[in-house]
Amino acid sequence: MATLNAIRNNCRKVMCIGRNYADHIKELNNQRPKQPFFFLKPPSALLLPGEGPVLRPRGVTMHYEVELGLVMGKKLRDFDPNDDKGALDAIESYLLTIDMTARNVQDEAKKKGLPWAIGKGFDTFLPISGPISKSIITDPHNVHLSMSVNDQVRQSDNTELMLFRIPRILADISKVMTLDKGDIVLTGTPKGVGSVGTGDVMKAALSVDGKEIKEAGLEVEVRDREGPYEFKET
Repeated sequence: MATLNAIRNNCRKVMCIGRNYADHIKELNNQRPKQPFFFLKPPSALLLPGEGPVLRPRGVTMHYEVELGLVMGKKLRDFDPNDDKGALDAIESYLLTIDMTARNVQDEAKKKGLPWAIGKGFDTFLPISGPISKSIITDPHNVHLSMSVNDQVRQSDNTELMLFRIPRILADISKVMTLDKGDIVLTGTPKGVGSVGTGDVMKAALSVDGKEIKEAGLEVEVRDREGPYEFKET
């Protein structure tokens, strides 16, 4: 199983599945997709444990989204969505992640029909846990994810609620762009997303069969980002 630094160094792209939990679709007033849809986050958004806070750019309304992440262990192209065993065999390890979104940046781009890569792509916008062994997560479709802000639980749901399961996700991505060894795939977030601000502390946890997994523990503070960026209307 790769170390954290190897995970960062070997990740050429981060593929994110959107709208993969029905109640999350409802809370954002989005339309339910007929097939998996995905977007990219840059590897530069990765924030490893102990590297510091998530940084909120000026003028940004920042939302959290807890997700189960997959670290790919082999190259996939035109993968068969019916190959359940092959899908799990292609995963090297798992991660607990927080997909951060600059929601007002994203909403403005959507409203104007513009790309919304900026809304997902700021530095530090993808805190991850340490790698979680496949011996711990034997069934990724039966894992409990939870997310709290300042010790108040905001998200708490099981991955069994995914609309599209992992074999279908890997198939749909890999028929468009090859998944390489080391790439990270985020599988979507359940309901309960919301905003965080400067000084807030986010904690994410993952449980299997009612037991919280220590390797998945994730705690990170939110602070203001210094620098020239400030959100303004496009």
